[in-house]
Amino acid sequence: MSNALPLNSKIRFGAMATAADRAHALKTVNTLSEWGYESIWTGDHVAFTGPVDDPLTQLTYLSALKPNLIFGTSIFLLPLRHPTTVAKMVATVDRLMGAGHFIFGVGVGGEFPREYEACGVPLKQRGGRAKEAIEIIKRLWTGEPVDYHGKYFNFEKVTMLPKPRTPGGPPIWVGGRAEAALRRAARLGEGWMPYVVTPKRVGEGLEFIAREAEKAGRKFEHFGTALHLFVTLGASYEAALEVSATYLSKRYAMDFREPAKRYAAIGKPAEVAARIDEFVKAGIRDVNVDVISAPAERDAQHEQFAKEVIPLLRG
Repeated sequence: MSNALPLNSKIRFGAMATAADRAHALKTVNTLSEWGYESIWTGDHVAFTGPVDDPLTQLTYLSALKPNLIFGTSIFLLPLRHPTTVAKMVATVDRLMGAGHFIFGVGVGGEFPREYEACGVPLKQRGGRAKEAIEIIKRLWTGEPVDYHGKYFNFEKVTMLPKPRTPGGPPIWVGGRAEAALRRAARLGEGWMPYVVTPKRVGEGLEFIAREAEKAGRKFEHFGTALHLFVTLGASYEAALEVSATYLSKRYAMDFREPAKRYAAIGKPAEVAARIDEFVKAGIRDVNVDVISAPAERDAQHEQFAKEVIPLLRG
């Protein structure tokens, strides 16, 4: 059933990355590009268990250093901001990067409720606000006057110019695993970005999206699928699992050992490649590698993945 969606024929590999400062940004884009990564992605939190920089600022800066790459948010917590200001920021990012270089991955988050409280947004409203926000942003990107009267946002005769460089605006890929998120992807998005899922869940999700899109009368020229994937390479599966579980448990302030086993790609290069191949067969076309390791080891992990895992999957 997932074949009803026009997925890309090519598999692309990207890296979750940050830019701590200018020197780190230069090193990051140059090494990742040299090793063969085709895209760079950043996550988003206003406040979290550890330091997180603003994703749009980081990506715009990185793109100026290496403009040939694709850049994307994985994912941007859309309900935390007002959609009109988001529409303006992302249109500017898209113009600066150039058409076709930015993918706007959006989601609702919720695993850290205090950031919603800090932004004055009720946690239970995040799904409804995300739906309305996507509708508003897409309409504002047309450059035509927009009236909007929804449950959460109301305004009249707002025209936002200049428009994004990408015709119609950069593609919006919707993150999430719940049915509501899949429905948003089918009815409002141009792609889906699952997270902490199994290959089986990916296949089922794409079937659901295809059915929902058909009900809505939507036809896609292309439908994007990106997986935010935890990856830890090691001398053995057990050694890699120990590292992955340690750092993911710290990141999410919970015991992440069992989820790491279930959702991450862990072990020797051949084991990691075999796991990723399951996701590719299920319909994933953009593999966004989130290396889980000691900070000092991340560059070595990225390099090893590029040199020892990607060739197995390309072959």
